[in-house]
Amino acid sequence: MTTASMTSGSGRLPPKRQLQRIVAASIAGNALQWYDFFLYGTAAALVFSKLFFPTGTDPLTGTLAAFAGFAVGFAARPVGGILFGHIGDRLGRKRALVLTLTIMGGATFAMGLLPTYEQVGLWAPVLLVALRLVQGIAAGGEWGGGVLIISENAPPERRGFFSAWSQVGVAGGFVLSAGAFYLAQLLPDDAFMSWGWRLPFLGSIAIFALGIYIRAKLPDTAAFEAVQKEGADAKHSMPLFEVLRRHPREVLLAMGLRVAENGGSYIFLAFALAYGKFVGVASDVMLLGVMLSMTVELASIVFFGHLSDRIGRKPVFLFGAIGLVVVAFPFFWMIDTHQTPLILLAFLLGNALCHGAMVGTMPAFFTELFDPDVRYTGVALGHEIASVFAGGLSPLIATALLASFQSSWPVSLYLAGLGLMSIIAVLSARETAVNALARRQVGAAA
Repeated sequence: MTTASMTSGSGRLPPKRQLQRIVAASIAGNALQWYDFFLYGTAAALVFSKLFFPTGTDPLTGTLAAFAGFAVGFAARPVGGILFGHIGDRLGRKRALVLTLTIMGGATFAMGLLPTYEQVGLWAPVLLVALRLVQGIAAGGEWGGGVLIISENAPPERRGFFSAWSQVGVAGGFVLSAGAFYLAQLLPDDAFMSWGWRLPFLGSIAIFALGIYIRAKLPDTAAFEAVQKEGADAKHSMPLFEVLRRHPREVLLAMGLRVAENGGSYIFLAFALAYGKFVGVASDVMLLGVMLSMTVELASIVFFGHLSDRIGRKPVFLFGAIGLVVVAFPFFWMIDTHQTPLILLAFLLGNALCHGAMVGTMPAFFTELFDPDVRYTGVALGHEIASVFAGGLSPLIATALLASFQSSWPVSLYLAGLGLMSIIAVLSARETAVNALARRQVGAAA
């Protein structure tokens, strides 16, 4: 298969009404899946450092240990990407997505039942990290499948707009998880630390049942069905080796694009909660900033996806990466003011604007980098390997920098560095948007 055939799409696309149902079902499924995964990040900043990783009188040390457990989940994501990429390319996108949700739901529910360090000693963090490892494997296969179930069914000229809706589900998971902890924190502090923190995790059992029902009704993608019709010659026994043979540069580019988006988002969402506690900002104000910015980002993601159809993937993604560098220092300065409006503005700039531009463009951009027969594996591999040293390590690195320097400026430098890495990657990538390529050809002919 050629890049040209990949860009133009493969297989018979579904009618508009069916595509709308696919989009709606994908949003719901993604939101439910990522609600589970993001719960740990919020709990690591607010709860786990005290209940599972008590390390003396310095709260930052406990938070550092909790974020180390957070990073373990990301270390497992490439394993999940390879495993479910194989399943998705060989057996179908839908089958892989049902499996990821089943595994994620079980692990999250079990977290809500865990005994604490005070009750069982070292077994508490060991069991917690083990379940986080299982979560990471499931999450590693989720993003690629959630994106492809839409992007491979969308018309190429509107792929940016439609596939961006998959990220609405991801942002929705952030909102749901932050909202669940926001409501749980309304309980008296003793009740919250005793049993209230468990409620968001135990509630995942209902989410799991709803998600399985939704995903079981999804059709597979037009591109996968086209590969199926081509027969055994189009299906590879080891999609991993095939994608590395044919698309090594694209895997590296996807990793580079991912660094700023993923690393920046977890600093804005997970580490920022710990930083707020460090400088004495109330947790409910910080959680409000997360929820408000991610709610606004639900719209900005779709806008930027649509914009990438009109002017190209590269300029929109570049805007977000440059924006991350620009806001790296002001983000923490605004939190330091303790002024609620400025804190909310900081989250809006970081999440809704900068992150929204990158993550809204990414689904179509990544889809168009790889051929359909190895696309699930290629997308998952580039996306998840980068997540290990970007999103997985960024809260840990940021917390270590804060603990060492007792100031935000080293974290801001680190954040700007993530942005610069993705700027280099996007400048090295080719434009893939059909509309932008067509206008460029017309301009060249004129």
